[in-house]
Amino acid sequence: MPAINRSMGLVEWSLLIALSVLWGGSFFFVEVAIDAFGPLTIVAFRVGLAAIVLNLIVIATGARIGLDRRLWLAFLGMGCLNNIVPFTLIVWGQTHIASGLAAILNASTPFFTVVAAHFLTSDEKMTGARLVGVVFGLAGVVYIVGPGTLQGLGANTLAQFAVLGAAMSYAFAGIYGRRFRSLGSSPLVTAAGQVTASALVLLPFALIIEQPWTLPAPGVEVWGAVVGLALLSTALAYVLYFRILATAGATNLLLVTFLIPISATLLGTTILDEPLTSRHLFGICVHWAWTHCN
Repeated sequence: MPAINRSMGLVEWSLLIALSVLWGGSFFFVEVAIDAFGPLTIVAFRVGLAAIVLNLIVIATGARIGLDRRLWLAFLGMGCLNNIVPFTLIVWGQTHIASGLAAILNASTPFFTVVAAHFLTSDEKMTGARLVGVVFGLAGVVYIVGPGTLQGLGANTLAQFAVLGAAMSYAFAGIYGRRFRSLGSSPLVTAAGQVTASALVLLPFALIIEQPWTLPAPGVEVWGAVVGLALLSTALAYVLYFRILATAGATNLLLVTFLIPISATLLGTTILDEPLTSRHLFGICVHWAWTHCN
């Protein structure tokens, strides 16, 4: 597998900030749509619409995905780790916890990535500074979840662990996704392939389990949130994601999750009237301390 340049220039940092805004908005969009649709239906809409748009862009640009079996197996693996598992866990988690808290817990992704990358890659090894950052980061996550976790597992605690499970899945996805560079798949083609594979898997489950056609017709704001989730937070976001991953590596890429809580929390607080507690603010500060250790 080609070596990864661990330093990021102005272009990579600009793309990273843009990606953080797009993904931060996803927590807000989900919070708007969750009262109208079930978790599987929201995720199926998200990847399905994104797949349609990205495949149209692939065709319009003259690129092609091809039918190579090895490439599509890679798309399926990436789709499971990067879409199906984390999207579903996060959306379900947001039925019990606020979008800002979900975004902050999701910021544990780099901690899991640093540990996994140390054992699974040859060029993204853990350094002393990264190890200090992991310790601070895990302490922040424990504080955010709260001491009540040790007193029994309630619905909210399970929801928090669901979001942490999504963060772990994202971590492995960042490492797994490095292979597309050696497979000669461009960021656009990779983004289209993985969401297409995800949509083909998720759509039957959403239709069978949740039967969305039996629900009351949602309002305009819900459809707007679904479209924003699919086009902005998925289609456009994944083009940026694979562009950064190809040049800066999994560890650098997933620093984006430290930037996400800011936008997600502010959107939830200003538009959805979600509470912003001192616990949330402390968690954000701890996550930012990690970026300096990195």
